[in-house]
Amino acid sequence: MDIFEKLQNNSGPIGNPAKMLNSHHYFSFPMLEGELGPRMRFMGREVLNWSLNNYLGLANHPEVRKADADAAAKWGLAYPMGARMMSGNSTQHEEFEKELAEFVGKKDSFLLNYGYQGIMSAIECICDYRDVIVYDAESHACIIDGIRLHKAKLGEYYKFNHNDMESLEKNLKRATKLANEKGGGVLVITEGVFGMSGKVGNLKAIAELKQKYEFRLLVDDAHGFGTMGETGAGVGEMLGVQKEIDLYFSTFAKSMAAIGGFIASDDPEIIMYLKYNMRSQTYAKALPMPYVEAGRKRLEILKSNPELRTKLWENVAAMQNGLRSRGFNIGSTESPVTPVFLHSEGGVPEVTRMVRDLRENMGVFCSIVVYPVVPKGQIMLRIIPTASHTLEDVEYTLNAFTTLADKLKNRVYQIEDVQEVVE
Repeated sequence: MDIFEKLQNNSGPIGNPAKMLNSHHYFSFPMLEGELGPRMRFMGREVLNWSLNNYLGLANHPEVRKADADAAAKWGLAYPMGARMMSGNSTQHEEFEKELAEFVGKKDSFLLNYGYQGIMSAIECICDYRDVIVYDAESHACIIDGIRLHKAKLGEYYKFNHNDMESLEKNLKRATKLANEKGGGVLVITEGVFGMSGKVGNLKAIAELKQKYEFRLLVDDAHGFGTMGETGAGVGEMLGVQKEIDLYFSTFAKSMAAIGGFIASDDPEIIMYLKYNMRSQTYAKALPMPYVEAGRKRLEILKSNPELRTKLWENVAAMQNGLRSRGFNIGSTESPVTPVFLHSEGGVPEVTRMVRDLRENMGVFCSIVVYPVVPKGQIMLRIIPTASHTLEDVEYTLNAFTTLADKLKNRVYQIEDVQEVVE
């Protein structure tokens, strides 16, 4: 078969449903327009937007916008040219690394071009064919892809049930035995905040297992950095186990509203090893200077403006308490990530009608998650409150969700033409 013909006949697990529903630019690859914030435009209509990972509202913060513009004017987007190991390093890059490490309570860090690419490459770099990986079953796709790279080197890996310490310990025993046989080590990987459910990783219990087993702990705290803990230094800070995290990773794409990421450790030699051996960084152009200088400004604001985090949590509490009081199931989230679980008997057609009603008639835009991410018959609406939202935004959305749930219960969305019902 011609390789293009194969791809045309099978668009993949996400592409196939998108092609079937003709959903490009609506359910997938939607285009939100206007200034980044709670209210944007979608398909010509203003919508209340709950789909931006802009937790602290820095995307349109006036000091951030000025820093972005000033840095671009000063440096352009090309500087520095080349990979950091060859010709693309700078004092600013290294100062940013020091500031990031200090903020999360580590001795050193490595600045990364992208979050997804960064942690994936870090896993591949750290583990060789002798090492064994043990990871949480609900780990993000970037972690899974990093483990696949490890698998390509004939390594071994075990998956433990989500946040289940009995399952983790069972797999640690297996991993330890195999690692000893192969002359390797064990790496445990989990998350600070799980981005789909909002659950907090059981880091304290994992850290306690270090007293019984020899392993290193890598934590992806993409959603915890900037939002969790007394200073915003993440879930490790919140749970008092930051020192037990051997490798702390975060992206800038959530609280920092930027491009890039970093990985930090209390062992500067390990950070130096990563700098010389992470192929995705060694052979890639350095993070452009405007992202570095403006990133430093974002970190400064994050540290010096705790009221942004206070406002975020005020909105989170209002949304989550409001949903619970109205009888909605939001799982066991302990973070700003707010899943809303609904029941659907009508399958994909019912869900698509529901989403159109929510966006076009109620003016609320949020992420919709269906099978296979959640069980059949279930719908998950994923809400991301930010410091930029207002309590009025929360109340409006609560009322919209109540209307939505009533319509689902009364099977309104199984009627052929939903527009006749809602307009």
